[in-house]
Amino acid sequence: MAALKLSSADMVQAARARIREIETPDLIAMLDDPDVVVVDLRDIRERQRSGYIPGSFHAPRGMIEFWVDPDSPYFKEIFGEDKTFVFHCASGWRSAITTATLQDMGFEAAHLREGFSTWEKQGGPVEFPEKKD
Repeated sequence: MAALKLSSADMVQAARARIREIETPDLIAMLDDPDVVVVDLRDIRERQRSGYIPGSFHAPRGMIEFWVDPDSPYFKEIFGEDKTFVFHCASGWRSAITTATLQDMGFEAAHLREGFSTWEKQGGPVEFPEKKD
């Protein structure tokens, strides 16, 4: 295989240089703000395995551009609200690229710099989905 012109790490670095990044303690402090929506981009299995930020909205990474676009047949009303949206994934890579892409579309958002990987260690609350019998 030929070398890539741009690595995923390069893409993350470029995204981080131009988006708003929020540190974990700052997002913890924002959780009770009704004008803040935390959006979890992780795969549903990651949420089941590791838990999730209470009150977070789950949006699969592969659908987010369509869900925020009011002209898309997949548009989700939550993204039409006048709120502050903070995206996160496990380590901050997917959410950085996502936030940069959405910013290119004209959708303003931020992302959780370290992702969910250090959330609980830094005092962030975690919920788990109910187990189905």
